[in-house]
Amino acid sequence: MREYIAALDQGTTSSRALLFDRAGRAVASAQEEFPQIYPNPGWVEHDPRAILSSQFGALRAVLKKAGVSAEHLAAGGVANQRETVFLWDRFTGKPVYNAIVWQCRRTSAFCEQLARTHGEWIYERTGLRVDAYFSASKLKWMLDNVPFARERAERGELLFGTADTYLIWNLTGGKVHATDRTNASRTMLFNIHTLQWDEELCKLFGIPMCVLPEVRPSGAAFGETERTLFGVEIPVCAAVGDQQGALFGHLCVEEGTGKTTYGTGCFLLVNTGERAVRSRNGLITTLTASLAKPQYALEGSVFVGGAAVQWLRDGLGLVSSAKETEEIAKSVPDTGGVSFVPAFVGLGAPHWDAECRGTIAGITRGTTRAHIVRAALESIALQVFDVVHAMEQDLRAEIARLCVDGGASANDFLMQFQADILGAEVVRPACAETTARGAAYLAGLYTGFYKDIDFLRGQAAEADVFFPQMEAAARAAKLLAWEEALARAMYRRA
Repeated sequence: MREYIAALDQGTTSSRALLFDRAGRAVASAQEEFPQIYPNPGWVEHDPRAILSSQFGALRAVLKKAGVSAEHLAAGGVANQRETVFLWDRFTGKPVYNAIVWQCRRTSAFCEQLARTHGEWIYERTGLRVDAYFSASKLKWMLDNVPFARERAERGELLFGTADTYLIWNLTGGKVHATDRTNASRTMLFNIHTLQWDEELCKLFGIPMCVLPEVRPSGAAFGETERTLFGVEIPVCAAVGDQQGALFGHLCVEEGTGKTTYGTGCFLLVNTGERAVRSRNGLITTLTASLAKPQYALEGSVFVGGAAVQWLRDGLGLVSSAKETEEIAKSVPDTGGVSFVPAFVGLGAPHWDAECRGTIAGITRGTTRAHIVRAALESIALQVFDVVHAMEQDLRAEIARLCVDGGASANDFLMQFQADILGAEVVRPACAETTARGAAYLAGLYTGFYKDIDFLRGQAAEADVFFPQMEAAARAAKLLAWEEALARAMYRRA
């Protein structure tokens, strides 16, 4: 009866659920979107209750779609948007405030000041560059600004967690308050060398340690779901940040292997094995998913990837769906001189410019919708190029092959342009759901549902490979135009 692993993929704009069979194949999926909340410019929030409703609804929907019941599930795993902060009542489960999303920039000024005084010290312990992107300053803001939150937290009445912790706590009926190493390593409160919450960091941010969850490996026992939720108790055996989940889903478990996920943002991770590599080029050091012994990765995060296409659709009304951008982009031979820097919430790696904002440059009377759409797609690949270039310098090695996944990786135009601008092969698996697959693999390996990594490799389906075709001169001209557009976007008035 226990013939499937359920993967919950809690993302930035939607919650998804997938079922994986004993061959590691995704057999069904379901998705529910939830609202984005923008209280002020640069602020982004989620309603935690909408997160729960959409995620539980997606699991029930995928079971119905597959024609099976929860009794057919051997285990479940959770993959989640990282850095987003949840704070709730230990006794009632009621959130004390909306979740503050990883994209939110409300603490940018605080982080800029902190970076000047403690930036290197924090990087040495956490592997992170001080930025509003990470969890600690968001949690501090909640404790400082929500009435009575700090007093209640210090009395042990409140609990903090990223999305995995919040889901697991609710799935288990409040019995388990835990996270995994990958999510803990994104909070800026976790020492990636000792693998413990850091007391001095907590003091620096004013975080009572009693609110923090227990930290476990990504593949581990995280309790069982309440029987009232799905009719049976389902073992929860994995928790992993979405990007590390995708890395594991690609089976990039050896040193030197890496991937890029094209979601709301873009995230490039390269496994560095047991070495916590120090970046000299604005990248961060993070923990990868594992069942026991810790491994590390270098990561570069692009804040706005697929979100640029979403903005074309919802903000400008230039397209009715992300899917149609491919044909629109192909309808013109180039961008007509248009460059698009989608710095809606600042620039991430390797620039880390919190104050930069989006810019469309080179517009003329002849500029059309197609030029802007093409420029938006190209901007995603060009941001990834910047991260790859920085990573190659840190690793002192060429990245000649890049695995890809995420919604935007289905766009053939984007993937071909990515291969062209990188001068490298881009490899897209037959199933792009690698984030959820990583969570399923971790849960399946932990429970013995899957034999081992080699077995999973043997089950992998054939992939699409995009080879670079752009001539060197055209590539150089495109990169020069991109550098000029970045310089304009990053210009700050006195």
